[in-house]
Amino acid sequence: MFKTVLFPVDQSRDSQDAAEKVAEIVKFCNSKLVILSVQAETEEMADTSAAASQVVDQLLQNAKIAFSDWGIVAETVKQKGKPAFCICDLADEINADLIVMGCRGIGLTEDGIADSVSNRVINLAPCPVMIIP
Repeated sequence: MFKTVLFPVDQSRDSQDAAEKVAEIVKFCNSKLVILSVQAETEEMADTSAAASQVVDQLLQNAKIAFSDWGIVAETVKQKGKPAFCICDLADEINADLIVMGCRGIGLTEDGIADSVSNRVINLAPCPVMIIP
């Protein structure tokens, strides 16, 4: 059913909570799992780019270990850019059949839910998107 599942992660609690559902789907469908974390590029982050990169590396490593504990071998991808665009571009590149993500990541803006990363992904994705509350 879903041959390739893309799971974008960030440091939010919702992203962590979605991991168990991702594991269930991947196991049930015998899917390939690709975990993505995006280091957002902003002018304010220029000074902390190395530190942010290390945080993303650790986040991906922890996710890979967690899925390994569930018996799932996952591929990890790290990108820099605007999260929603990176997620959708990678989904297109790997021919993802499904994107699964938490509903409220750290990408929520002060404008509210309309500008959230998950909302943008829903509108731009080349495949179905499952949002885990």
